[in-house]
Amino acid sequence: MHRRWLVLLTLCAACRAPAPDDPRVVPTMVRAWYGVARVERLSPPVTSRLLAYHATALFTGLTAADTARILRGRLNDFPELPHADGVIDGTLTAVEAVRVVSESLLVEALPTTRAALRRLADSLATARVASLGRLRGAGAVRTRSETHGSAIGLAIVGWARADGFAATRGRAYTPPVGPGRWVNDAPTTVFATQKTSGASEMVQLDDPANTLRPGSTSDRALVLSRPKSTDRRTLPAVNMAGASEPFWGTLRPFALTGWDACPVPPPPPYATTAGSALRAAAESVVVTQRTLTEAQRATALYWADNAGESGTPAGHWAAIASAASAARGLTAPAAAGVVLGATVAVADAFIAAWGYKYREMTIRPRTYIRRVIDPRWEPAIPTPPFPEYPAGHATQSAAAAAVLAARLGDGPFVDSTSVTLGHPPRRYPTFTAAADEAAVSRLYGGIHFPTGNEAGRVLGACVGRAVAERGIGVIE
Repeated sequence: MHRRWLVLLTLCAACRAPAPDDPRVVPTMVRAWYGVARVERLSPPVTSRLLAYHATALFTGLTAADTARILRGRLNDFPELPHADGVIDGTLTAVEAVRVVSESLLVEALPTTRAALRRLADSLATARVASLGRLRGAGAVRTRSETHGSAIGLAIVGWARADGFAATRGRAYTPPVGPGRWVNDAPTTVFATQKTSGASEMVQLDDPANTLRPGSTSDRALVLSRPKSTDRRTLPAVNMAGASEPFWGTLRPFALTGWDACPVPPPPPYATTAGSALRAAAESVVVTQRTLTEAQRATALYWADNAGESGTPAGHWAAIASAASAARGLTAPAAAGVVLGATVAVADAFIAAWGYKYREMTIRPRTYIRRVIDPRWEPAIPTPPFPEYPAGHATQSAAAAAVLAARLGDGPFVDSTSVTLGHPPRRYPTFTAAADEAAVSRLYGGIHFPTGNEAGRVLGACVGRAVAERGIGVIE
């Protein structure tokens, strides 16, 4: 009798249910994606697109066993995903789906970047297989999961290839000229090595800062420093001397019905006379910079999220979404759903903001102030290479905050995203408060007028509501 019970217990141990998906897989992947944007020196719009597609793969993989959680009808033109043939594991499916998406969208990434992502996928899969232990049929479950994950990834890749991104690559752009039109007149001192990476220290020859001076380099540095390829079309490093993604507004939105589905009022007309709306806005920027406190300066630097030096604003809010989900103890599928909603909102916010930016072509504070008020004036942080109105950071921050508030409640959280950049963690009472601070930080930095920030907040809130109302990433 004793032997019989021992056999039964052994059989039950062999057929026990697999452990739930480890929720740590979500922040682990989000941190990796943030690192990709930083090392590859990507622009904010390009980063937002990559994050949204990767988050889609992560969520659909983790929820693949539940066909009720599909995204068809919630995301524009989202394909019908294949159905699993048998029992599958969410983590293994998600890891493989993300791997396939990464291999496609990051095909032009540095070899070190691609190798790091492969190693991450392998380690996550290995850890999950170990957690399955003696589950009956574990080998078959792994094979089915990875096969299904690959099929999901391929479907998402096909969906991504039809979003209009390819048509914007290599497309010539000549900015319109005239009074009040945006021009990129940032000084060469702000051209940090934006085109370097973890595998290269040398900037491209078309970068005004790439000047080798006698005594400033060494034979060893010249041997180790290799410039990145100049023909990268899908993952170009941000060019601070050019115009960043002038055709981004033509991309297919993820959730919005069109890039201009959320209206914004026109910017103040160009005028230099005292009392005019634009002159008053410029004067407020000058006064703010003149009376800037240390706390305000720290805020400007905290939310700078400079392309080429960080994971950009898109990566910042993806990290906030991930960390806030973990702090609330969400399951892996639920956390992935929150990250998906936030990244989709941010991606659509960039499409909308860039559509308006390159339609309005509003002059930046630095150009206006030096032309009209003070020819020696400089902002506290570098002016980015695209038009002013509406403020992109304000737009995407408000969009992300609206989704997070709808999904998690607009409560307190701690943001540790920028610790690796030298900033201590910050505590916020609500996601909305953080978004408001991100918006005003651009005034503190001297790169936006108050009117551009306010328009961005309005536009972003509208985008965020639209994404939240479509229930993207919601697990019912």
